[in-house]
Amino acid sequence: MYKYAKLERRTLNKHLQNIFASVNNTSIKQVIALIKKDVLLEIRQQYTFYGVLLYVASTVFVVYFTAGRPEDVTWNALFWIVQLFVSVNAVAKSFLQDSKGRMLYYYTTSGATNYVVAKIIFNVALMLLMSLLTLLIFALLLGNPVIYFGKFILISFLGGTGLALVFTFLAAIAAKAQQQAALMAIMGFPVIIPQLLLLGKISTKAFSDALQSGWWQMVLLLVCLDVLIIVLSLILFPFLWRD
Repeated sequence: MYKYAKLERRTLNKHLQNIFASVNNTSIKQVIALIKKDVLLEIRQQYTFYGVLLYVASTVFVVYFTAGRPEDVTWNALFWIVQLFVSVNAVAKSFLQDSKGRMLYYYTTSGATNYVVAKIIFNVALMLLMSLLTLLIFALLLGNPVIYFGKFILISFLGGTGLALVFTFLAAIAAKAQQQAALMAIMGFPVIIPQLLLLGKISTKAFSDALQSGWWQMVLLLVCLDVLIIVLSLILFPFLWRD
């Protein structure tokens, strides 16, 4: 009797493992399909990508002709200001291109979690590309005063990731409320100001000859903030989706 019960338990465990494996494979395939959809839409609507690049190039060009090559502190501040507006223009539209009917279709086929994970991955990848291009434009036109360039690239990528995560979730809220421009301005900037202050403080250390103690602890804090935003998005977005 005990052997039969043990055998049935093993069979049930294998059956559950197969179910979980199939669910995980299905979720991964759905996320990949949603990311491909966003990539294709971005390729077809190239005016958004080139519009953001034109904004970055024109801003840096105006700064170069009005103030020349700025000092380290000014260079750093201008970089993060441009990064902020790049994230608003590049990420905020992520939920605006989907109609209500299409959102209902995604709700029935993929679910809220897979949908928001695909949006997060795509927006983070787009923001990392924009961060790299912004850094190259700054280095070409305004010079490269960064001493620890590798560490500054790390901070720019972590900062771009954080900006993309915050504005992705705020764009979802604004799209549901159908007041995109107003809510993005009202909610976005007060939420992002503490993160921008932390980014400015951390990145300043890359311009000095010697890195001060506690720098890596602040980088770890920045990583924890990004992870916290991801967890909150995964928890709260399904409730927002149901409305």
